[in-house]
Amino acid sequence: MTDESYDENEERKRPGVERVYRNTQIAVLWEPKLCIHAGNCFRGLPEVFKPQSRPWVLVDAASADKIAEVVMTCPTGALHFERLDDGPQEPQPDETTIDARPNGPLYVRGRVRITGPGGRLIREDTRLALCRCGHSENKPFCDGSHRRVGFRTTKLPEGSG
Repeated sequence: MTDESYDENEERKRPGVERVYRNTQIAVLWEPKLCIHAGNCFRGLPEVFKPQSRPWVLVDAASADKIAEVVMTCPTGALHFERLDDGPQEPQPDETTIDARPNGPLYVRGRVRITGPGGRLIREDTRLALCRCGHSENKPFCDGSHRRVGFRTTKLPEGSG
């Protein structure tokens, strides 16, 4: 049984989580403000992640292990999971890596803590997409603006611009 709607007054474990899709084995948490539609979820498990449908996450369509495996490929941290069946939770990475995506954001994986002025915590997470085009409306996070503004990390050949 999927519980994609929840009591709006219910206290959430993670700030910013707007949707929780759950069954007795797993809860998938989605934070749309971090989602840049990289597509790893629906390419990895199209029977579960259906962006054109409502609800768009069908947790009963695959095993909790497979869902967890695909959720961990989300480069932005928009998707996370909590195992409710004593299965393994998302591991904490031992090292931090940064993958500068061609013409796109910086994908950061690891134990990441972002602070702002005065040491104010902005976010702690294991997966993030950080803006490098400068046009995001959700800085320091990528919001996909690099596509809209034609951001390029390499120069175009002469005469093709």
